[in-house]
Amino acid sequence: MDFEQSPDRIRGTARVGDERPKKAPVPVKIIVAGGFGVGKTTTVGAISEIAPLTTEAEMTSASVGIDDPGQAVTKTTTTIAMDFGVLTIDQTLKLYIFGTPGQPRFAFMWDDLIKGALGALVVVDTNRIDDCYPAVDYFERAGLPFVVGVNTFNGQMNYNLEEVRWALAVRDDVPVLSFDARFRASVRDALLVVLDQALDKAIRAKST
Repeated sequence: MDFEQSPDRIRGTARVGDERPKKAPVPVKIIVAGGFGVGKTTTVGAISEIAPLTTEAEMTSASVGIDDPGQAVTKTTTTIAMDFGVLTIDQTLKLYIFGTPGQPRFAFMWDDLIKGALGALVVVDTNRIDDCYPAVDYFERAGLPFVVGVNTFNGQMNYNLEEVRWALAVRDDVPVLSFDARFRASVRDALLVVLDQALDKAIRAKST
């Protein structure tokens, strides 16, 4: 029996036609930072398409007077190293999301965590504005593009966004937005703004 030779057939392989391997998406590292108990772990967990890697430890009596959960009286764990999640934006772009620990005693880890990052989402709790200054100051000094995201706990905000900008002395070119760390779509929209900031910085750098 004779068979016609197809011009699309590649002998010795299982591949047929002119299919080519797809390019892997470009990896982009994004930081989720902020003070203790503002919702960083919740943010990473809500958006990650994989089971998020967390380094949660039980809060014990030894942390009394050191780690203040504020109004989050049901908080029983705390991040002691980092959170990690992944989000594929499209076929060309994949986000690798790193959440920082919030306690001041773990601040030394931030310098390592931000290496290679293109931008950051600084999560803010309006119930404890004073605890949010260090994160804003850190990224201003680091020169990393960032966005201030006010986490609307229970869908409520104690102050409007312009009041938050004024209270934290955030520059006019830094976006201040509200989002809900519990909901995937809300977190996604906030991270897309971070990407826009990173892209703007890259374009400005290229033009100079």
